[in-house]
Amino acid sequence: MSDIYVTGHRNPDTDSIVAAIAYANLRNSMGDREYKAARIGAINDETQKLLDRFGFEPPVLVKTMRTQVRDLEFDRPPALNRSVTMDLAWRTLRDNHLTAVPITRDDGTLFGMLSAGDIANYDMQTISFNRVEDVPLFNLLSVLEGSLVNEFGAPAGSINGEIFIALPQNFDDPALTNPGSILICGNQPELIDRAIAAGVGCLIICRSDIRPEWMSCENGSIIISTPLTARRVSRVIYQALPVERVCEQKDIVSFHLNDYLDDVREIMAKSRYRCYPILDEQDRVVGTLSRFHLLNPRRKQLVLVDHNELAQSVPGLEQADILEIIDHHRLADIQTRQPIRVRNEPVGSTNTIITAMYQENGVVPSPRMAGLMAGAILSDTVLFKSPTCTKRDVTMAERLARMAGINLEELGHSLFSFGGWDKSAEELLRVDYKEFHISGQNIAVSQITCDDSARILTRAEEFLEVMRKLQKKYSFDMVLLMITDVLMEGSHLLYVGSDEIIQQAFAVQPKDNRVFLPHVMSRKKQVIPMLTALWG
Repeated sequence: MSDIYVTGHRNPDTDSIVAAIAYANLRNSMGDREYKAARIGAINDETQKLLDRFGFEPPVLVKTMRTQVRDLEFDRPPALNRSVTMDLAWRTLRDNHLTAVPITRDDGTLFGMLSAGDIANYDMQTISFNRVEDVPLFNLLSVLEGSLVNEFGAPAGSINGEIFIALPQNFDDPALTNPGSILICGNQPELIDRAIAAGVGCLIICRSDIRPEWMSCENGSIIISTPLTARRVSRVIYQALPVERVCEQKDIVSFHLNDYLDDVREIMAKSRYRCYPILDEQDRVVGTLSRFHLLNPRRKQLVLVDHNELAQSVPGLEQADILEIIDHHRLADIQTRQPIRVRNEPVGSTNTIITAMYQENGVVPSPRMAGLMAGAILSDTVLFKSPTCTKRDVTMAERLARMAGINLEELGHSLFSFGGWDKSAEELLRVDYKEFHISGQNIAVSQITCDDSARILTRAEEFLEVMRKLQKKYSFDMVLLMITDVLMEGSHLLYVGSDEIIQQAFAVQPKDNRVFLPHVMSRKKQVIPMLTALWG
């Protein structure tokens, strides 16, 4: 059964990353299916600092939720090595009810495809054959269920030559004892002695006792004993051929586990094959795909935390099944195929909600997990100074701090000590960046939270230049950057767009595309609502 991804929003902040880790841990602790924390963006410095402090790895990076080949219930037939016999290949197809089977090299990579039609076509051609070329001795012994009589006297390698069956009417035929012949005989000691003396290339003795002198033959003849009849041997000898001689090797259409279902359908529509090999990241064969596998694909499943807006979620969300949403933002535009659990509460941090869920289910987070979640609450409530902060946020953070044995004030100040001086303005702008669509207006709002805004403002022109490029490239109506100072308890707002909009929304007089907004700490509660009220 596949994993259920737990993921936050794009350009994830600390609350989003930790919420994914904490909720996946909660569900796994409760014995549910395998939940896996995921992210859809890079880890910022603040989040990495918190993860490092409490010893956690970042969640797995997921780029899309589009259905991939790995999500399908594809077949996993045996993949045969190119050296195996045609006989084994046919029995594999028959016993597993297959129409085709992948043929591999020794390292597991794809060599070719062998279908039942390929085997049938070859088998019909053997009707007119009376010769085999370069058939490996091991393969021949396998299909004949035989043993090598003169094991120490016969050369290893391959069998070549014309095939003859020793019948009474051709007993004296010189070809029977030609060094280039392959002689099939029964209980015919006189003929066998004559063939050995003449140095026949290969002697296949069917259902006959083996004399000691034959076992010591060292003249180069290969002598094989088999329990099969001569008639049976005359047919199966052709099935000793390695499949690499018959299988299709050119123009094979194959797919990789990471290929998207939309692309697979398009390729299949232009192809005539019934069965396609599937390869992993190292090009090793892992299965086969047929058209009927595409009829009812298994969709990826996920839980959304810290967001419920399509523009902020993982690409390809429409091809996935959302099982649950845990959030503390306004309800937005995500739609689901069936009823789901939604937990949306007016608190300052998603981790406050998840902490309550631990408590409700009787699961005690480890000290490391408790410290991680406490840090996320401090981050999203800006040391409890954000207007989004509630008494529940403070209570839950204090409870987690006691479990973790940490000091909240020390932890909070360590989080907001700015450490991104070596990053470009664009990198800093993208750390906590979100896009919004409000009453036909498209805006982007980024936020940098720190304890030294004056130093960051020395790069204001760099930020504004990047913001102008973003506005032009994506046709934004406005691009805003909040530089939130936890010590000043306010935000410097840099913007690209209408001066009038900023003036009306925040009742301030902007200058040079910037303004200071005292007591404004929250993008969600103090910036977006003001713009929504103005445009709505």
